[in-house]
Amino acid sequence: MFEDIRKNKMKTGFIISGFILVITLILYYLCMAFDFSAPSAIFIALLFSILSCWATYYNSDKIILAVSKARPATVEEDKKIINILDGLMISSGLSYRPRLYVVEDSQPNAFATGRNPEHAIICVTTGLLEKLEYYELEGVIAHELAHIKNYDILLSAVVTVMVGFMVILSDIFTRTFFCRGSKDRDNDSKGNGILMLIGLIFLILAPILGKLMQMAMSRRREFLADSTAVEFTRNPDGLISALRKLDNDPNELKSASKATENMYIVNPFKKEANQKRKANLFSTHPSIDDRIEALQNIK
Repeated sequence: MFEDIRKNKMKTGFIISGFILVITLILYYLCMAFDFSAPSAIFIALLFSILSCWATYYNSDKIILAVSKARPATVEEDKKIINILDGLMISSGLSYRPRLYVVEDSQPNAFATGRNPEHAIICVTTGLLEKLEYYELEGVIAHELAHIKNYDILLSAVVTVMVGFMVILSDIFTRTFFCRGSKDRDNDSKGNGILMLIGLIFLILAPILGKLMQMAMSRRREFLADSTAVEFTRNPDGLISALRKLDNDPNELKSASKATENMYIVNPFKKEANQKRKANLFSTHPSIDDRIEALQNIK
């Protein structure tokens, strides 16, 4: 476990460095398109990319909660899940209790986020609270606590926000150059053509790079979180039953996106999950069958 935590921290450092490089390049060419001098373009690009990384690190959880349309859990409405979390705090060995949030959605699902265990958040859907029994809910919450203890949440949150930001920037970049190219026909057409080509390359590569970054987190972390959850609950049957129910539920999670899909305990896109049930090489999640088999082997 300690080796996985160390690797997760290293991966986060590499991903942030790569993000700074890509964003700096995009912004550099964007500044050059608006006739900034090269030194000014480099300074602006580096400053903005570093500041965006800093903001992402400290605000990724807030951004993800806002995108997910989550609300804080309350004792009046969500007492059962609060009691389950309180009961698992002792067996998990975590010193800080994560904050609980709820998303109003009929699909049963959950995720954990935050930059460290001290600032961790567990978010569940109302579908999860309504459709799962007590020990199934316990298994899901234990799984999310395992992500927090293993520092998966930092890597997941940073990748989620940065991938989304990268795609938005590349889209703006490409649109800008195509507009300028159509208006500035009398200018250096060769220069505009090169810049538009660069924009197109970034537009194509941004989602691919984002997918690779999500896969870099490794689906192994889901297996590790499942096994760690069993250590917390001493009841693999609860998590096995929960995974089956989550996998069989037909509802789509409306607030999920391609940037956030890797965070959830199961793939929130049911059609995509069914297509990848067998050929899941590029999936952000291992198949439910493989996860259940691994849990049964623990028994």
